[in-house]
Amino acid sequence: MTPPEANVANPNPGAAETPPAVSSCLQVLTQRSDFLNAARARRQAVKGFVLQARKRAEGEAGTGIRVGFTCSKKVGNAVARNRAKRRLRALAREVLVHEGKPGWDYVLIGRAGATAERSYMDLQSDLRFALKKIHGAGQ
Repeated sequence: MTPPEANVANPNPGAAETPPAVSSCLQVLTQRSDFLNAARARRQAVKGFVLQARKRAEGEAGTGIRVGFTCSKKVGNAVARNRAKRRLRALAREVLVHEGKPGWDYVLIGRAGATAERSYMDLQSDLRFALKKIHGAGQ
């Protein structure tokens, strides 16, 4: 006998999945153009990752804090890249929510041999340091 939940059909079988939510006040960057715009803006390299940040122009799409995550194949295989991105998402939930500025886009880029292995407390202090440097550089 199957449980009643097993008989329920998917109400939207063809619907595309939405990107995973990092936090209720953070929006996830998904468009390539947003990542390219952030790459042309301010950046701060720290031991655990690289932070790119840019202030959005008036009238530009998006509200609040937007954040993106990326790891190249230099970080390692798919397992290593996913682990690094999970740690970066957790950092964003804990630090960017409180210390990021609304109206800004942030991109966290994983580093080979550092993002996945560095202690989580060190990654948190790295992000706080990078945010202070970027926002203190004359907005």
